[in-house]
Amino acid sequence: MLIRVVFSLLLLLSGSASASLLSQQGQPARYMQTTEDAIIWAQVGNDVVTVGNVRAGQILAVVPTRADYYEFNFGFGTGFIDKGHLEPVQGKQRVEDNLGDLNKPLSNQNLITWRDTPVYNAPDVGSAPFGTLADNLRYPIIGKLKDRLNQTWYQIRIGNRLAWVSSLDAQPDNGIPVLTYHHILRDEENTRFRHTSTTTSVRAFSNQMTWLRDQGYTTLSMYQLEGYVRNKMNLPARAVVITFDDGLKSVNRYAWPVLRAYGFKATAFIISSRIKRHPQKWEPKSLQFMSVSELKEIQDVFDVQSHTHFLHRVDAYHRPILLSRSYHNILFDFARSRRGLSQFNPHVLYLSYPFGGYNATAIQAANDAGFHMAVTTVTGKVKPGDNPFLLKRLYILRTDSLEAMSRLVSNQPQG
Repeated sequence: MLIRVVFSLLLLLSGSASASLLSQQGQPARYMQTTEDAIIWAQVGNDVVTVGNVRAGQILAVVPTRADYYEFNFGFGTGFIDKGHLEPVQGKQRVEDNLGDLNKPLSNQNLITWRDTPVYNAPDVGSAPFGTLADNLRYPIIGKLKDRLNQTWYQIRIGNRLAWVSSLDAQPDNGIPVLTYHHILRDEENTRFRHTSTTTSVRAFSNQMTWLRDQGYTTLSMYQLEGYVRNKMNLPARAVVITFDDGLKSVNRYAWPVLRAYGFKATAFIISSRIKRHPQKWEPKSLQFMSVSELKEIQDVFDVQSHTHFLHRVDAYHRPILLSRSYHNILFDFARSRRGLSQFNPHVLYLSYPFGGYNATAIQAANDAGFHMAVTTVTGKVKPGDNPFLLKRLYILRTDSLEAMSRLVSNQPQG
């Protein structure tokens, strides 16, 4: 069953919304009732996974397919349920009478599941159970209310059904962490950059990646982060974006093998004017940049994106020169960077501002140059509805403990 679902998804555009899916197939939704408890699947990130179950006797709006499963709206994407678990709704009663207002917009807020989470037909634990949501999901919320005991309930929509989740069983989504790194060195060779916050040790980085792996985190691409910001993609609860700025040779030498060993993905924001024609001999006392061949070598892990072309400099007052450049100068540089990086990636859609510096002119130029999003060095997590050209990031320092990393990365509110 799952293999057939995966095959079907290969025919679809990644992250396509259910409404467009229905129109592509030309099939109107129909209301069906579950005859028994039924497992449901959906695409979450890059994988099709079990996302919960629906109890017997529940009504869903589904779309017929040629396969032996139906499709239905699940979050920002498509869910799948075996046809053998459904039958036409019995009786003459209008199904819609019991479904509430299905035109309510989403609230730009998700809930997060950390265990199998009960879903109810009403905001009351005594109401009939609708089913469950699986562990490790982000799911969009329509609204909230408090019951007579002052307990908060989240209203959600599954297969055109309104349903409820208790805040005792799920958490509000506090955003996705985007981790920032630059330079990595072994402790014994780091004689020059030991006290710079942008340099971490191979040991610390490896321990941090091990922690992410052991905690079950998925590493996301910037494309997936865009789907999250724009409310267009289902993503797991335990998710993180890993970014490296500048394009230093140490990324190839030390970060790439660790990430590859764990099956992780990352984004490399490259200063396109500093790419070397040929690899340099390793010299840990210098800031060396990757060559063309080294950049191509790491592309099984790293997605290459822009850190500008000539704008990664400071003026006499140690301020980013981008802040003093004209709109046309910035736009020209952004376009030149995208062209220069096209040999590694035909879809250079994301930008990291040099030194985190930006202003209204740079934001406008980034948009006009064709970038979809840009990251800053402002501390915080990324949330749905954030300005896509002012995305926050987090630094995990060489001296930070794994407990400190856990506090930053996990789904805790940021102060």
